[in-house]
Amino acid sequence: MKTTFAYIGKTQDKYLEEGTGIYERRLRHYLPYETVLIPDIKNGGKLDAGQLKIKEGEQILARLKPEDCLILLDERGKQYTSEQFAATLDQWFQAPFKRLVFQVGGAYGFSEAVYQRANFQLGLSNMTFSHQMIRLFFLEQLYRAMTILRNEPYHNS
Repeated sequence: MKTTFAYIGKTQDKYLEEGTGIYERRLRHYLPYETVLIPDIKNGGKLDAGQLKIKEGEQILARLKPEDCLILLDERGKQYTSEQFAATLDQWFQAPFKRLVFQVGGAYGFSEAVYQRANFQLGLSNMTFSHQMIRLFFLEQLYRAMTILRNEPYHNS
């Protein structure tokens, strides 16, 4: 199953860009994988948080197909251990979706329309992280899940 990791706005920190690049290359060994950068909203700084979430939500929804499984990376989402996430990922791979889309929101999160469309919400921690750092953390966990599913030593090394 194709797996897409989508996020809003470019990463400003080189170290995060380098780290995400490492895991993106590793993931391509395990599954059909792509990254989708959703551009920042033009003049987004002039909008209030609610308006910005609506505009970003429109861009997110426009890129989805009905047969996609949309999984939001959201602070209120269900949290798993790495092993539980791997097992859940395996279940999603067996589901009748054509593509898994893991979506990171902008700085203010998601619009109500995006929450309504979402199939699942995934939380990575009770702590709050920047929407840019979450990219690296999630990709590492996705890679870890793939190594768990293949019984490879990365998880325990």
